[in-house]
Amino acid sequence: QVQLEESGGGSVESGGSLRLSCAASGLPFSRYCMGWFRQAPGKEREWVASIGTGGGSVYAESVKGRFTISRDNAKNTLYLQMDSLKPEDTAMYYCAANRPLCSRKDYDHWGQGTQVFVSS
Repeated sequence: QVQLEESGGGSVESGGSLRLSCAASGLPFSRYCMGWFRQAPGKEREWVASIGTGGGSVYAESVKGRFTISRDNAKNTLYLQMDSLKPEDTAMYYCAANRPLCSRKDYDHWGQGTQVFVSS
């Protein structure tokens, strides 16, 4: 059974940083494209970033230069380093896994999410 468990969310002031983690189990982690998504209250889910099996990454324009996605295949863990946080980054953040494609939308497996709140 595939499990993705996010952690690291919390409350932070504008300009601050948080590091999200996603622990994966039940799947060959190194063979999966991994992504981060977020959903703010009353809004649709939004793609944030993806990282492929080779380590190549892509970002949404809204987070480019502020967020960094990374993975540790030895630990089956995905990360999202979030710097220079803004109030508009407030959302529930989800990690997701997919194979073989690394898209901005369709993922096979999803975590339960971790909440991020950024105060102004």
